[in-house]
Amino acid sequence: MKFLLDSLTKLNKPKFWDLDKPNLISYILIPFSLPILLRNFLFKFFKKKKSSRIKTICVGNIYLGGTGKTPLTIRIYEILKNLKYKAATVKKNYSNQKDEQLLLNQKTNLIIVKSRKNAIHKGLKQNLDFLIFDDGLQEIGMGFDLKLVCFKSKYWIGNGQLIPSGPMREKVSSLKRFDAVFLNGYSNNLEKIEKQIQIINSNIKIFRTFYKILNIDKYDLDLKYLIFSGIGNPSEFKEILLENKFNIEKEIIFTDHYNYNHSDFEKIIENAKNDNLNIITTEKDYMKIPPKFREEIKFLSIDVIIQNENELINLLKR
Repeated sequence: MKFLLDSLTKLNKPKFWDLDKPNLISYILIPFSLPILLRNFLFKFFKKKKSSRIKTICVGNIYLGGTGKTPLTIRIYEILKNLKYKAATVKKNYSNQKDEQLLLNQKTNLIIVKSRKNAIHKGLKQNLDFLIFDDGLQEIGMGFDLKLVCFKSKYWIGNGQLIPSGPMREKVSSLKRFDAVFLNGYSNNLEKIEKQIQIINSNIKIFRTFYKILNIDKYDLDLKYLIFSGIGNPSEFKEILLENKFNIEKEIIFTDHYNYNHSDFEKIIENAKNDNLNIITTEKDYMKIPPKFREEIKFLSIDVIIQNENELINLLKR
């Protein structure tokens, strides 16, 4: 299944994934979802051990890619730090997720491990109170004290089908085993989504979140811009710029966790210069830019705003 997920992240997300209902292509692909269906069925029979000496939080998703879990992981780390707890974030060492590792390493105390179970030992050696795992809700054999699941409100669960028939790692009914849901961004269907969540799990906490640009004062909004990104939902990056009155003339989209080479940056810069455009990318993508190209490219620094953050703080304290 890991090979299947890695392969899918190298492709652009199929448009039919986010239709309200499955279409013909989705139905044709249902038999290929059987390995994931079987894995999810067996998942509940595995014994998941929790550490009694360190508290663990997992920030993950059941919708494949681009749900805002890394910014939320960073925000939870900051909250715990402000509460005077000793914490670290944890990232499993996937070769195609170096961008997230670099971002977490810059903004948090990061532990990178081959196996998530190894993080407990490293956390105890650092005498930590909390470990915050970026991803891992589908981890076999390891339990967490708090399980937080992220969605983009705009896409919610898409057509609701399992990969590759749809965008879901698990069926939405798996919300029964999570402690909180984070709905990122605006949607006309937010109240409808929240009611659907509460029907599945009446005890789950629901938090609405959105992004705020931290470095907007560094930009001249009268200029014209070329933007590029290699993230799960590139449309979200463009939308936050448009909402803040950026004049976007061109957009270049790469696949999620794209492995850039020098030629890519040379073409982007040449493209921008030909049309007298300034270049903006995401902070995650900027982490992968070699120093020689950084003077030509700026990044958007964002923070995640949690509307009812005090409730989250109380949840963490408990």
